[in-house]
Amino acid sequence: MSGDSELRTILGDQVNRLLADRVGKNDLESAEAGAPQDKLWASIEENGLPSVLVPEDRGGVGGGWDEAEVVIRAAGKYYAPVPLVESVLAGWLLSAAGLDMPLSMISIAPVRADEALTIQRDGDGYRVTGTATRVPWGRVVEHIAAFGHCDGEAYVALVPRAAWSVEQEDRNIASEPRDSLRFDGAALAAGALSGAVDPDHLFAFGALARASQIAGALESVLEQTVQYANDRTQFGKPIGKFQAVQQELARMAGEVAAAGAAVEAGSRAADRARQSQGGDAGFELAVAKIRASEAASIVAGITHQAHGAMGFTYEHTLHFATRRLWSWRAEFGSETYWAEGLGRSLAAKGALALWPGLVDRG
Repeated sequence: MSGDSELRTILGDQVNRLLADRVGKNDLESAEAGAPQDKLWASIEENGLPSVLVPEDRGGVGGGWDEAEVVIRAAGKYYAPVPLVESVLAGWLLSAAGLDMPLSMISIAPVRADEALTIQRDGDGYRVTGTATRVPWGRVVEHIAAFGHCDGEAYVALVPRAAWSVEQEDRNIASEPRDSLRFDGAALAAGALSGAVDPDHLFAFGALARASQIAGALESVLEQTVQYANDRTQFGKPIGKFQAVQQELARMAGEVAAAGAAVEAGSRAADRARQSQGGDAGFELAVAKIRASEAASIVAGITHQAHGAMGFTYEHTLHFATRRLWSWRAEFGSETYWAEGLGRSLAAKGALALWPGLVDRG
């Protein structure tokens, strides 16, 4: 077993055990009501999970995207009501810009492809200005890793809480904070992104993270649905014994497996691109988000059909998964957004390049 696979296994066991123990129905309900999740975050931070992509010489775990994927997928499977995924992305960006990752909840901005922030030199520091909407956990976090351009180069700034204001509080369907923030230009620490990070694909890496979360939530939905089909009886036998239900469960399992495989392929491609200092993982990242978002829609429909009226009640835990599936499928670009972009990219290369390009990515 390689060192990397050992690290992935260790992290997987660690994060799944922690979140399974610490995140339950009552915790999720209290989080949706606005209760702080400081104790959960302290446990997450003690295990070093937010710094999975931060190099060891900067105090991090030193993992790659293959290791980060197992952490992010677990965050999706257990619906972790904290910005763990955003902190993982922030740590990756900050370390790529030569900045240390603080011990606190962190988010990233901007998170929409049509928005941009401005970073300007200000003596020995930098100033960040502009507005970013739908920022995950904006009202909760203590820092934000803000991406922008400074003198024509891609930069990342570490923005403390005092340097932005919340213009509008909002939430996604899953009741996770998605806020509009205005950055007021305070002096900050910032650095240029290294060659290990492709600025043109930052949005795609956010999409990969959401796809990983979706893959985790899909696993949870499949487990809940199979259990319900075995427990719920109709006409004297479990509904899971009926052929029509079995066919839908099989279809669901196929969607979950396909989404998981696409996410794993995207993570491995991201690592190859990182190691080659300039490789292109754009195709795999797009496919991961397309496949995961498509599966989110199909699986959510099947599971609610299988659960019947029970699945639509707030008292049942199913909605914690499906509301996140519906939310995450649209964040960092929907399947339509990525499919159109992928189609344009492939068409621009010409018909004769399609098959060789697919084979090369084998």
